[in-house]
Amino acid sequence: MGSFNTSFEDGFILVGFSDWPQLEPILFVFIFIFYSLTLFGNTIIIALSWLDLRLHTPMYFFLSHLSLLDLCFTTSTVPQLLINLCGVDRTITRGGCVAQLFIYLALGSTECVLLVVMAFDRYAAVCRPLHYMAIMHPHLCQTLAIASWGAGFVNSLIQTGLAMAMLLCGHRLNHFFCEMPVFLKLACADTEGTEAKMFVAQVIIVAVPAALILGSYVHIAHAVLRVKSTAGRRKAFGTCGSHLLVVFLFYGSAIYTYLQSIHNYSECEGKFVALFYTIITPILNPLIYTLRNKDVKGALWKVLWRGRDSG
Repeated sequence: MGSFNTSFEDGFILVGFSDWPQLEPILFVFIFIFYSLTLFGNTIIIALSWLDLRLHTPMYFFLSHLSLLDLCFTTSTVPQLLINLCGVDRTITRGGCVAQLFIYLALGSTECVLLVVMAFDRYAAVCRPLHYMAIMHPHLCQTLAIASWGAGFVNSLIQTGLAMAMLLCGHRLNHFFCEMPVFLKLACADTEGTEAKMFVAQVIIVAVPAALILGSYVHIAHAVLRVKSTAGRRKAFGTCGSHLLVVFLFYGSAIYTYLQSIHNYSECEGKFVALFYTIITPILNPLIYTLRNKDVKGALWKVLWRGRDSG
């Protein structure tokens, strides 16, 4: 027994999905394909947002940040998971675990805030169309993006500091990456005070943004209902519905993981739930937000034809 920052010089063992060895090859193929598509889809969105002037709008500015977040977010955990599933090495160094915890929490928290910013952008576009460009001017967009990243890293710094102050018994982490609830499960001493502090931080960074997003979409839905065109309403509700699907998957799994009592937290269920916000959501974002959009398709074809002509 010792403190997080002094004991276990050899690091930790990530149990991962080793309890289901017959499932590991299937998961490896599934996760490798999804990770590759996530890298491909989000890289395309970032590139197109920079290359095509028609996409130099607030919406695609924030989407490029979301794509960058998803790239880094999945990369902070998935390569380690793929190695784990191969059974080559299930260990992670103490420093590597702390770094992974900090980066993962920072990027996840940033995405929570950024999704609120994107919901506000859609609210301004639908409910205040005549004043949209005046509201979402470049300076405000840059400020909101910086604030999202800043809030995420501050939240991560606080929670990582709390984790490093805990006393841990054992070095086997029953997960595929270093996640906060697993450390709480491994704690030797009473963690009631630490849990209370973490709960407050997680309500601020997870529950409050989720409530703000739902509130903005209620106003958007109310505005859409006033549209006289049936086709227009159907298109708007289809777009809002797909956006909300991503929100529910991301925030639902995050709320399950971080806003329930540690005594009710199941490590086995937690591993499968974590797959939603580390694997599923990052690949859905480019599909739902952009690759279905005719502006993005037009920009992609423009870049492809330009490349063909230059060749």
